[in-house]
Amino acid sequence: MSIKLTWLGHACWLIESGKTTIILDPFLDDSPTAPCKSDKVNPDFILVSHGHFDHVADSVKIAKRTSAQIIAVFEISEWFRTKHELNNVVGMNLGGRYSTSFGSVKMTPALHSSQLPDGSYAGNPAGFVVNIDQRNIYFACDTALFSDMQLIGHSGIELAVLPIGDLFTMGIEDSVSATRLIAPRKVTPTHFNTWPPIEQDAEQWALRIRNETSAVPILSKPGEGFSI
Repeated sequence: MSIKLTWLGHACWLIESGKTTIILDPFLDDSPTAPCKSDKVNPDFILVSHGHFDHVADSVKIAKRTSAQIIAVFEISEWFRTKHELNNVVGMNLGGRYSTSFGSVKMTPALHSSQLPDGSYAGNPAGFVVNIDQRNIYFACDTALFSDMQLIGHSGIELAVLPIGDLFTMGIEDSVSATRLIAPRKVTPTHFNTWPPIEQDAEQWALRIRNETSAVPILSKPGEGFSI
């Protein structure tokens, strides 16, 4: 079964496999690069990596409209429950794995900060290894480079989704180093070109991935999908 991924701009991704649709870090209505608004997506699951506005912005309205299950770090899951009266929420923590109808989600560390839009404590930032049909997709989410990415790669990563925007996350240089540590079959960039401070040359990134790693780079524009 093929898995289709669509970049919805910034750090938001749509993952579709069979009858299951997952959205990661929904930021659509206020995003300058999103190809659609939040009322056009109909996920079964919502993954939230950390509490910053540009990652949680549309989670509540999507969850209330679609009854999608939200999966997030425990503190964020409790915020959804208590502040927004959402009950179809799973709270987990770093290193944990949650079995789902499509496979599983494992929560990985991320080196970043995390605070919810109203100032509430948001726990630890995270990434995800999403297992669908025995294939692992690693969403590093907002993070700096860290050496334990090599351990994440030991699980066998079909696709790594890595930030390249710099300033708030790792940039191109560290993304190339991360790719060498993870050793995925394929890699695609995220969290760039939303605003001028995180503008990057994705073609230059792809060239370096081809020349300096064993991974195959995949480039797409917001709204474009590709299958693995």
